[in-house]
Amino acid sequence: MAIWHLNPSLEELNQGISQCMPGYLGMEITEIGDDYLEGTLPVDHRTRQPFGILHGGANVVLSETLGSIGANLLVDTDKFYCVGQEVNANHLRPVPEGEVRGRAKPVHIGRSSQVWEILIYAPNGKLSCISRITMAVVAHGA
Repeated sequence: MAIWHLNPSLEELNQGISQCMPGYLGMEITEIGDDYLEGTLPVDHRTRQPFGILHGGANVVLSETLGSIGANLLVDTDKFYCVGQEVNANHLRPVPEGEVRGRAKPVHIGRSSQVWEILIYAPNGKLSCISRITMAVVAHGA
């Protein structure tokens, strides 16, 4: 059974990120499961650091975007919205090329906060980054 309050299509989610940082970096939402959200990010001139590997900040953009979208899909957006309070990332191995895939799953779903874990995988399927984001659930007009 799906955990989502809202059920937008992948096309709607990708349209929503197309004209801001995730879209400019080439991020794409690729799958919505019953309790997870997945997306990809290319490793190219937009997302590499000067040493030729995926920039750690690009991992964080992927993580925060997936966690933020997921958190907002869990709430009644007529009453609440979710914003990031804290994000961290442990970069485990370098990724020089290809495309990374992130999977976000909630660890905690509360009335005033949510915690999401995002696992990012290199093209070879090996784990390249572990990230966590804490989201505040805020009432409109608060």
